[in-house]
Amino acid sequence: MFTIHPYLKFALIALFLIGGTVMMLTLPWGYGLPLVIIGLILLASYILLGTIQHTAKVMQNNQNYLEAEKWLNLTWKPRWLYVTNRAYFYMMKGTIAQGLGRTDEAETWLTKAQAINLPSDNEKAAVQLQLASIAIQRQKINIAKNYLKNIKELTVTEPTLKDQIKQFDKALAQQGQMKMANQMGMMQKGGMPLNPRSKRRRPMGR
Repeated sequence: MFTIHPYLKFALIALFLIGGTVMMLTLPWGYGLPLVIIGLILLASYILLGTIQHTAKVMQNNQNYLEAEKWLNLTWKPRWLYVTNRAYFYMMKGTIAQGLGRTDEAETWLTKAQAINLPSDNEKAAVQLQLASIAIQRQKINIAKNYLKNIKELTVTEPTLKDQIKQFDKALAQQGQMKMANQMGMMQKGGMPLNPRSKRRRPMGR
């Protein structure tokens, strides 16, 4: 999809609005009106769409989270974004925060994205997979399992996302096995009998 670089868009907005206004004041207003209309259209596209598309390109090309965050923060009023772009904004904020190790912030943004009616099951699954990953980091296995259960009820069509879900499913199963093994190991180290109600026999005196 064709996109305009944010800085170029800002320059064009200023050029058309200011230039058109000056022409309307100095010349017959009909000469400057088309320029003002173009400027208003560009301004509306910036307010409703933000800098989502350019940020997505940056993340896709080089995975530079700091640079992506810089461009995403050029979005003026996230709550004014078109609902789909607002959902993507929250998703990207969460992904960037998670990539930079800011887990609490990532969870906040991803939860906001989840609360919006995301456009497809792919986006819903991607958000819940990231939240499940955060739950694993915090050793909240049951919460991660609930997210995975929800994901499996969705119709995911993106091949890469499908593979990520399969890998996460395997990792979660291994995590559960490791937790169970650790619990068994702790029981053995503590000398606890297999049946806590059983009593040890006292040695018979000779």
